[in-house]
Amino acid sequence: MKSYSIYYKLCLLVILSLGVGCSDFLEEEDPSNLTPESFFTIPDHAEASVAAVYDATRFYGSGAGIFSSNWQLLEAPTGTSTTETAQNSDLNNLYSLTWDGNTIHIRNWWRGVYEVIANANLTLDRVPAISPMDEAQKSRILGEARFLRAWAYLYAVRIWGDVPLVLTPQSASSEDFFPTRTNQREVYDQIVEDLQVAESAELPWTDLSGRVTTAAAKSLLAKVYLTMAGNPLNLGQEYYQLAATKAKEVIDNSGSIELFDDYGDLHDENLGNTEEHIFSLQYNNAVAGNPMGNMFPNFKPVTYRGPSGTGSTVPTTSFYNSYEEGDLRTVDQEGFFYTTYYENGSGEPFDLGAPYIFKHFNVTANGTQGAPGTAQDNLNVPMIRYAEVLLIYAEAQNEISGPNQETVDALKQIRDRAGLTTRSAGEFDQNSFREAVWQERWHELAYEGKTWFDMIRLRKVFNEQTGGFDDFVGHVNLSSNETLQERHLLFPLPVQ
Repeated sequence: MKSYSIYYKLCLLVILSLGVGCSDFLEEEDPSNLTPESFFTIPDHAEASVAAVYDATRFYGSGAGIFSSNWQLLEAPTGTSTTETAQNSDLNNLYSLTWDGNTIHIRNWWRGVYEVIANANLTLDRVPAISPMDEAQKSRILGEARFLRAWAYLYAVRIWGDVPLVLTPQSASSEDFFPTRTNQREVYDQIVEDLQVAESAELPWTDLSGRVTTAAAKSLLAKVYLTMAGNPLNLGQEYYQLAATKAKEVIDNSGSIELFDDYGDLHDENLGNTEEHIFSLQYNNAVAGNPMGNMFPNFKPVTYRGPSGTGSTVPTTSFYNSYEEGDLRTVDQEGFFYTTYYENGSGEPFDLGAPYIFKHFNVTANGTQGAPGTAQDNLNVPMIRYAEVLLIYAEAQNEISGPNQETVDALKQIRDRAGLTTRSAGEFDQNSFREAVWQERWHELAYEGKTWFDMIRLRKVFNEQTGGFDDFVGHVNLSSNETLQERHLLFPLPVQ
């Protein structure tokens, strides 16, 4: 369901029209000049305020110059993708590991995360004073704002390390209008606090509208704990235990949350916010269509548009070939890739000549054989899937106690769906199970903006040729034959 993604636009328009009667024109103060003081007076204002926070999260898919999108910041450096177009110099710099503070993707991410944070701060500052207002509604809105602020700061701290920690609305007269960078441990601690508040805000366990849920708060908190256990904080066993415990809470109380049976369900717009999808960025063509089109092949007629697409993010052959033989995730049009499609989306089949990313391809919008596309791409972008929660639990619990039946079962669920066999618990030791989970993360979570952060926290990179893991520093990305260096562990601050 996408009702909420349209709601905030309509709500703001309605609010702007409230209270303007004939006698109001005699007032000295123009009531149409809304300020934070005059705006935050009724519950509908609170709903519109948190809706603006949700709206800001879609910077993730906004444009970054010709044939490029912001999300490519997290894909191009991983070495699992390459480009067929090479017409965007900023994107080329990401692929070749030669970015700097002028790279547009870096500048856009800085502005994007801090817009989310600014909108969340305004909600958290102003909504508590609204009265009368149902306390459950107020708690829900404040919990959602806390989650979204944590979501934004988690990106910021992993991309730049020490970043300004701004927790209140800012104006030109604010004392910390030009804030300094905060130690990243303090930033992580604030992220944890925000998520703990969201977790206790009595949000629903799941929500078909796409709003933040208790399951999402617990899942993101497990991810944060796992990140804190690894690099650069290296908090170790205590935080692996926290990650395992929190992920297990989701697994043990999953209810309607479970893996989809078929990979096609992951990119079926009619199944958004259901089952495996724990939290996603919401897209509706009436407001904003799905932003993953730069994964289309370069000017091949795979959609209703005919020969189009830019091919600016396509899988490397070496990564595609690194999946195990028989892995259903590599089956044409059934898994995460496609090597054939239909002329203009719905015509005769033709060979693409290479594998392309099918994971975000919307067959309803773009067409499939005998069924022309609707041209309305309402597919969400997944941020947290149940598959990731299973892998968080398997990795974290293994670090605490080595492999056991529960950790192997978590891994096995992922591999069973892929049509792969899994060794028994007794056939693993701690190190072999660790690398088995890491490899599954590379293959299951590919092209979802997660691989780069795994590389940073593990200081390891999957070697597609050997099937093992190299140290981050010194690993050669086969997509560009460029070597990862220490300086690549953090992105530079943007030149604004």
